[in-house]
Amino acid sequence: MNRTKRKRQGDEGFTLLELLVVLVILGLLAALVGPRVMGVLGKAKGDVAAAQMENLATALDLLHLDTGRYPSTEEGLAALVSRPSGMGRWNGPYLQGEEVPLDPWSRAYDYRQPGGNGAPYRLTSFGADGAPGGEGEDADLSRP
Repeated sequence: MNRTKRKRQGDEGFTLLELLVVLVILGLLAALVGPRVMGVLGKAKGDVAAAQMENLATALDLLHLDTGRYPSTEEGLAALVSRPSGMGRWNGPYLQGEEVPLDPWSRAYDYRQPGGNGAPYRLTSFGADGAPGGEGEDADLSRP
């Protein structure tokens, strides 16, 4: 009885056709699920930007309570981490870390003072495209 010449059942392995079928199925799944995952990631970045802007707004309000004014457009958000010249009673830094955070798309938040429509300031992230306007992931986020 020569065991080396006999094939045992289950030792055949996969055929090329079976491997191709599995690859096609995986490709179809990736094509269907991929765009949905990217949409969720885009929404998540918007949520992160909104949370960061809320933290920046809180820090700006604390600075206003201490100094009696919001930073000018020229002083910008940097006033939250280092004292601008001529700003008395500054009791910062008002943010943890040494720098103002960037938005989730690695761009600086746009800060304007006054903000228009009676708002003391306007804080904006221009979304994924970095340009004013847009829809979906490219939409601007502003506060207040």
